[in-house]
Amino acid sequence: MGIIINQSFKNLVTTYLGFGIGAINTLFLFTYFLEKEYYGLVSFLLSAANLIWPFLVFGVNSTLIKFFTSYKTRNERDRLLNLVLLLPAISAVVLGTFGLIFYEYLLDYFSGENDLVQPYIWLIFLIALATSYFEVFFSWSKIYYKSAFGNLMKEVFHRLCISILLMLVFYRWISIPTFIYSIAGVFEFRTILMAMYAFSLHRPKLNFRFPKNLVPVLKYSALILIAASVATVLLDLDKVMIEYYLPIENVAIYGIAVYIATVISVPQKAMHQITHPLTAEMLNKKDKPGLKELYERSSLNLLIVSGLIFILIITNVNDLYALIPDEYRISILVVLLISLVKLYDNFLGNNNSILFNSDYYRIVLGIGVILVIVAVILNWIFIPEFGIEGAAMASFIAFFLYNTSKLILVYQKFRIHPFTRGSLWLLLITLSFTIVFYYIDIFSMPILDIMVKSALTALTYITLIYKLNFSPEINGMINKFIKSS
Repeated sequence: MGIIINQSFKNLVTTYLGFGIGAINTLFLFTYFLEKEYYGLVSFLLSAANLIWPFLVFGVNSTLIKFFTSYKTRNERDRLLNLVLLLPAISAVVLGTFGLIFYEYLLDYFSGENDLVQPYIWLIFLIALATSYFEVFFSWSKIYYKSAFGNLMKEVFHRLCISILLMLVFYRWISIPTFIYSIAGVFEFRTILMAMYAFSLHRPKLNFRFPKNLVPVLKYSALILIAASVATVLLDLDKVMIEYYLPIENVAIYGIAVYIATVISVPQKAMHQITHPLTAEMLNKKDKPGLKELYERSSLNLLIVSGLIFILIITNVNDLYALIPDEYRISILVVLLISLVKLYDNFLGNNNSILFNSDYYRIVLGIGVILVIVAVILNWIFIPEFGIEGAAMASFIAFFLYNTSKLILVYQKFRIHPFTRGSLWLLLITLSFTIVFYYIDIFSMPILDIMVKSALTALTYITLIYKLNFSPEINGMINKFIKSS
């Protein structure tokens, strides 16, 4: 776990830096510098691009990680790298052609209340294509256990650029249309920088010969395409369907609540950068004891960190909403439901890596497709009836069923699970802290109340976790911090 904790800590710092910048953008710069409908427009464009890019990348970002170590010679690995560069380009040509054919239908689709989207529809494809190749080059760096730069680009770079662009809008140095086009340019430039870094690690020789085991590689890529599409659809379907049923500014309102809750997923994203290739290697070597230990420890460590974040979010959510314009406020139910989904995601540890690097990913795909259909039906029923809260309810039910099915599947196929004696205690501690500190208001000033209550909560929580010695890795990091200070 040493390399995992070391790399994960670096990624955690970078990711939280990115989320910190993103929080400033989401809660303050967007809400105060842009009109609500334009904020909703940007949120919709990015969510729609997130729905499309898995189809463009064709699953090769995960395929590269799974198969790279199975090829032993430089020549064989170069062939694989050439293939992962080619497939997204083919997907882009096919999908782009369909987009051109049905472009008029897309314009008609957005011709009603939300016709603000019409001039920018083509940017969805552009951002999606840039994101797909960025993920390819990010995976390229992961196979050499070099995820720090990629994580910096993924979490910090584009958010920092958007902050700068928002400031330019505020001072009226650029117009709103220029701002929106510039966001697309940021994603393109980010991909170019990531490509340069990936090629510095391994520049393959151009080779038009396919790698060995081409059929299994393509089959896996196609199935991962479905898997990634399922995961992405479950994440962004609600925002797209909100745009269909409600005025576009509701996408921004809902997006703020989702962003607040998504902070909980940061530890998982940081650890995933390193556990994913390690899990693939353990499965290739059939190291079941190592896999079991990695599963349990990744779950426990993520639950400790994400539990604290969950407590801080729920106990401070009212003060947080007091800092932004009233028109963006929303029921705490939305934040609570999405936060519970993210907490459950963290509890699964490296579950996704186990399933999607094993021979059982086909089963997950079937479950995922069914749950996407369920999610569409739930959003279709709940959003017209309950509005934004209905979207949160639909997402909670869909993700709860999806995560539970993955948990059961890993246990059935590998006879391993993430539960330890500490898991139940951590859940009880998280619940107790949330209930107690939610009803504590120390100051009437929101910022001061957040700072003091968060410091008190974090100090009490960390002390308790340290004394109970749930995790040797986290206790080791605390001891190192104490000694250095």
